[in-house]
Amino acid sequence: MSQRSSTRATLAAGVTVLFWASAFVSIRDAGRYLDPGPLTLGRMGVAAVVLLAVWALRREGLPDRRAWPGIVTAGVLWFGVYMVALNWGEQLVDAGTAALVVNIGPILIALLGGWVLKEGFAPRLFIGIAVSFAGVLVVSFSMSGGGTGSILGVALCLVAAVTYAIGVVAQKPTLRYASPLQFTTFGCTIAAVLCLPFAPVLVTELGDAPAAALLHILYLGAFPTALAFITWAYALKLTTAGKMGATTYVVPALVVLMSWLFLGEVPSWLTLVGGTLCLLGVAVSRSRRRRPETDAEAAAAVPQPVGPAAAPEESKA
Repeated sequence: MSQRSSTRATLAAGVTVLFWASAFVSIRDAGRYLDPGPLTLGRMGVAAVVLLAVWALRREGLPDRRAWPGIVTAGVLWFGVYMVALNWGEQLVDAGTAALVVNIGPILIALLGGWVLKEGFAPRLFIGIAVSFAGVLVVSFSMSGGGTGSILGVALCLVAAVTYAIGVVAQKPTLRYASPLQFTTFGCTIAAVLCLPFAPVLVTELGDAPAAALLHILYLGAFPTALAFITWAYALKLTTAGKMGATTYVVPALVVLMSWLFLGEVPSWLTLVGGTLCLLGVAVSRSRRRRPETDAEAAAAVPQPVGPAAAPEESKA
């Protein structure tokens, strides 16, 4: 990948991370007025309308038939199940805790990417998985004082992490046959159609909710979904699924900061410890052991004498 493409991919991933972090905060606040299913329908519906309009204006046409299995898989699991599970989970745990648990996704992406996409396995992957799992246990323990509802919230965030990982792994090979716009447009449309049974409840809840609820839906659909998923797909097309998953390391830190600023939520110290373990596990899983230096490389690294001193002894005769 050229330096120019690498820079573009980094910038695109940065846009995604920023808007995805803000989504956790927006979902948490919107959950005061909307149930998980209706909120998902609203978000995916807005995203689908925006993306279909852009798709029509750009006249990209339909994706190649080989792209549809991946689009359907991501549409059902990532754009659908993930969103409902995350929305539900955030009604039971704070936004920072949700982000910490969902960020186990990069490990799962690396694991699935190594197996399904043949990207290879980082040497410390399984150690990272163990550390992150310990972090989840600590987070669950820290939330147990809030009753079974909080533990259910952690479990739902784990479901979100799993479906997120499957969606990314399904997306990577699909981008050979579909553009980022095509993939995101039809993935969101599939999810919106599947969530249509929630339409009556959405209309009722929006009628009883303040204007903030509608603003959250519009924001979530337009920016963390329509825009951020396209920039994600663009960056993913230029790199591996495992490396893209690693870019989300910073999301929990941004979410905790945003939650504190906008919602007044700060996770307990034990939750932060568990979340730190989750992130440490991700970091360990993505780290690489330094390659041992070969004899040839070591010899090449030794400075060689220059000038007259470099001449062999025989030449002095």
